[in-house]
Amino acid sequence: MTGLLLTILLLAACNQQPVEMAEQNAVYYWRTELRLDSMEQAFLRQHHINKVYCRYFDVVMQDGEPMPNATISFRDTLPEDIEIVPTIFITEDCMHAPHPELAEKIVKRILQMNETHDIRNVHEIQIDCDYTERSRQTYYDFLKEVSIHHPPSTIHHPLSTIHHPPSTIHLSATIRLHQLAMPAPPVDYGVLMIYNTGDPQQFMEKNPILDIRDVQPYLRYLADYPLPMAAAYPVFQWTRTISGVTVNHQVTANEVLRVKQAVEQERPSLRRTILTYHLDKENIKRYRPDDYEKIYRH
Repeated sequence: MTGLLLTILLLAACNQQPVEMAEQNAVYYWRTELRLDSMEQAFLRQHHINKVYCRYFDVVMQDGEPMPNATISFRDTLPEDIEIVPTIFITEDCMHAPHPELAEKIVKRILQMNETHDIRNVHEIQIDCDYTERSRQTYYDFLKEVSIHHPPSTIHHPLSTIHHPPSTIHLSATIRLHQLAMPAPPVDYGVLMIYNTGDPQQFMEKNPILDIRDVQPYLRYLADYPLPMAAAYPVFQWTRTISGVTVNHQVTANEVLRVKQAVEQERPSLRRTILTYHLDKENIKRYRPDDYEKIYRH
């Protein structure tokens, strides 16, 4: 039983060959309770969202060991035709040293949560970590540990329209702009996080959520980055208080579209799979429906 469980729990090996991304609209869900109101449900239908990257829990250092934190509670279920991607945020300091059993524990916990809440439409797990050069090798080794190698004939890209083998779960990872200068992680594909691009301590100078001036230095890495990628754009705002000054930051739709055009010019495949961060009724109200249509335009 243990061997079978591990086979089911662990992820399929990554495919480093270039793969064409399928056209898909997706969102991140980054709250501690899965509960959708009527506006959020309507948003999913209106914009043909067929994938939700749902943060299941964080992994943080506690008493010298990585531990789960802020686990989501499920009050609602997603429509059956929407795929859910369990997404785990791991703090960078968890990768300062190897933790041999961490990969197995994380995947086992995800699968247990799926079973408990009868979540069946799962073909993929995503890991989110703001790794640096210091933590990169440990992190990449960790990603390899959550993968098992299947024969190439059973590996299908998770964003393709090809049917998934029932025993295959794929692995994806977030890619921040500064990580484009590093070797690609050993995963099936990455989601390029095109937000939080600036220094929040300098928010009076630029918009730290997204500013084309912060994105431009990284555009040169896009064309040759050796990993299939989707693109994620911000639709949220921050409230920050520094030196007694409180400012509500949000990115205009025009700025998002300006950046979108720039990155797609360098790497046209980034227009095929598009995400927004994140699903929330306040974020929905922040932009007009036609603005969202333009963001999701392939």
